[in-house]
Amino acid sequence: MHAPPTSTEAVVFDCDGLLVDTEACWTVAETAIFAAHGHPFGPEQKALVIGRTVEAAGEAMAQYLGFPGSGPELAAELLEGVRKEISRGAAALPGAAELVRACRAAVPIAVASNSPRELLDAALWSAGLADCFTHSFAADEVRSPKPAPELYLTACETLGVTPERSVAFEDSATGIASARAAGLYVAVVPSLPGVALDHDWLGTSLAEPELQEWARELGHNTSCTAPTACATD
Repeated sequence: MHAPPTSTEAVVFDCDGLLVDTEACWTVAETAIFAAHGHPFGPEQKALVIGRTVEAAGEAMAQYLGFPGSGPELAAELLEGVRKEISRGAAALPGAAELVRACRAAVPIAVASNSPRELLDAALWSAGLADCFTHSFAADEVRSPKPAPELYLTACETLGVTPERSVAFEDSATGIASARAAGLYVAVVPSLPGVALDHDWLGTSLAEPELQEWARELGHNTSCTAPTACATD
């Protein structure tokens, strides 16, 4: 499968599970909630909540656990749990910092995340990626978060590019649906193994040589604009 087009005019990244290893943080918090109600938490349960907003994950958990109407309470519990886990540190995933550096040197870039602003900022700072992005967009800043296209459409509009000339990097079905609906080229690195996902490009890591070469071809300068930006922990 060919790498994304080198005629790309902008790149928009998801954050959780794609740039930053925060899915483990979410899983710890989700597992605790399920355990408190006497349920195991495995791949089947993870698939119900991955990529969703905190609110949507709370509703999904409430339905699964048999407590309709308790979505807001479970969402608040989930938010607190994830906040606690991210505060302990979350690292950039393999290849993420290098890919972001190369893309930023060539084209406008942004983050479009289904996390609330608080968690998005915490994740990017923890991974040493916050200074790489002038523009980032969180779920609580749009009317309709993923899987609706608004986050990606807002990012492209802010960057001054058309979605059809832009690439989205995603890891979950929820985010992919959002990027697809917005009209972006969809590059996918799944955060859950063995799950079939819609994609235009599919890889196992942002560190794949083919992908890194594509990013370098977008421009000659592979370093960030600011010499101290984009450092990883």
